[in-house]
Order: sequence, then structure tokens, then C-alpha cells
Amino acid sequence: MDILQGNQHASPEEFYNSLKEKLEDHHDFPEDYLFKFIIPTDQSKLTEIYRVFDGIKFTLGNRESKNGKYTACNINAFVLDANQVVKIYKEVAKIEGVILL
Repeated sequence: MDILQGNQHASPEEFYNSLKEKLEDHHDFPEDYLFKFIIPTDQSKLTEIYRVFDGIKFTLGNRESKNGKYTACNINAFVLDANQVVKIYKEVAKIEGVILL
């Protein structure tokens, strides 16, 4: 997953630092936060994503694309702070084929 595609940041760390600042400016943590991902339709990929959210209260919604090749995965999770959001994004970014939205 290339988080830098179409992004002005020179490194992943700069991207995540910028994300953390924006989260802190626009959210009042702790709160529910909506994570959105697009993945190739594959139950093992969904399982990998769910493991990242182990121990966190969340609800989810999945929707397959028209042709069934991809699945939109929306996870609404209760997070404590911007650091936790960034940590989750970093963990999910390690999963091959996942697009972070």
C-alpha cells in the first residue's frame, strides 16, 4: 500500500505526523471514529483487519463492489486519542492490498 501516492509528504512519518495534527484539530477524543478501507475480496484480508481491532469496541459494515473483486470495509471504533487512530492505520497499512481512505 502506497500512502504517499498523490500526497505531498516526503515520508510515511511526515504523513502520519500530519494526520495526527489534523485529527487533534478536528476531533474531540475519546470518541467513535470511522475507519474506511478497500480490500480485494478475500476473507483472510478481512480477518487480518479485524485482528488489528482486537480489544477495541467496534461495529462494522462491508459491501462488495458490483463485480465482486473488491470489498469496502467500514469500521466504526471507539478510540481514545489521535495516537490510537494513527497506530491502527499503521497496522492496517502493513496488510498487502489494502487501500486506506
